[in-house]
Amino acid sequence: MIEPPMSVIGDFRSLRPRHLSSQAQTLEWLAMAHARAEAQLATQEGRAFDETPFIESMRKRLARFGCGSHQIATRGHELDDCSHLRWDDMEVYRLAERASGEGMRTRTRVFGRIASSALSLLFAEVSDAPQQLIHVTCTGYESPSAAQLLVAGKGWGSRTRVTHAYHMGCYAALPALQVAAGLLALGATNRPTSAEARVDIVHTEICSLHLHPLRHEAEQLVIQSLFADGCISYSVYPQASFHRRGPALAVLSQAEWIVPDSAQSMAWFSSDFGMEMILARDVPDKLAQSLAPFVSSLLEQAGEPAIASERAIFAIHPGGPKIVDQIAAALKLTEEQVAASRAVLRERGNMSSATLPHIWQELARASNVQDGQLVVSLAFGPGLTLSGAVLRKVSA
Repeated sequence: MIEPPMSVIGDFRSLRPRHLSSQAQTLEWLAMAHARAEAQLATQEGRAFDETPFIESMRKRLARFGCGSHQIATRGHELDDCSHLRWDDMEVYRLAERASGEGMRTRTRVFGRIASSALSLLFAEVSDAPQQLIHVTCTGYESPSAAQLLVAGKGWGSRTRVTHAYHMGCYAALPALQVAAGLLALGATNRPTSAEARVDIVHTEICSLHLHPLRHEAEQLVIQSLFADGCISYSVYPQASFHRRGPALAVLSQAEWIVPDSAQSMAWFSSDFGMEMILARDVPDKLAQSLAPFVSSLLEQAGEPAIASERAIFAIHPGGPKIVDQIAAALKLTEEQVAASRAVLRERGNMSSATLPHIWQELARASNVQDGQLVVSLAFGPGLTLSGAVLRKVSA
């Protein structure tokens, strides 16, 4: 049996979104989009419709059910549509023509273009081919993928293998780390003299493609006001060959549980007009019930006592503000321990699987996070899946 080597995460590179808007601006855009969609539907059905009171109603509903500016200050979008209200000039949300926006064929093609552009930018200054490249996303799929096109374009086809880690949702960064560790172990066995073993992981999450402007339910307004776009890449090395390349995080342990009696609490599936999410109100409560034993198990695997959680930083996937609140309460964490998770949510929104790597990047680069600092990382997704890792900061 091959034992995965201790691995180290470093070389973080993230993209600034093409459009960064205040949460107040994005909520107003949503109110206008919902109203425009209803107006177009009324036209199709031959009935009268007054947009003005509907817009005001949507503003109130978004203020009541959506994530407010005190929770998320800004959200990023790669899709130009989200930056203006010229419905005739939209690519996906042509709501003057189609109340639901364009279908999955158009959205998939737009995803492919944006993902390919993102990978080109993220790897623009990378000249050394990785042995493996893992492409992570749950917001769009094309074949050949953006990762395959990058490898072909770079001339890495005989040196880099591409693996696709798709549709796991917000927790996917952690399974991607497990895959990377396995690939490193396999590479060490097949090519034991290689001193430059490296697996690159890249996330392209374009959540802005999946709004359905005729869905006005409270649950959907939460989702529409929460998710944002995010693209980031990083490298995973065996610890033995890392050689202090810069600020990084060593992986000490990983685990994954499926929470009992929770299969219907969260879902993510393809629909005719984008991908659709189901997010039950009981998700934070169900997660909280399993957290303490899960974290204890993670720390034990890492060779750390349970009391180590009192001094650890917690890199929590901020599925929403209440997720961070209830995890902090369940584990008796201080605000300082969850500050990085709150900061990334506030500055960027929920970027699905790209969120956790952004938090890791902040912690690796933060001057106030000392060498040797323990980091407990937690994320969640459909299943209901609880995934985690214990990391330790290692600095140059």
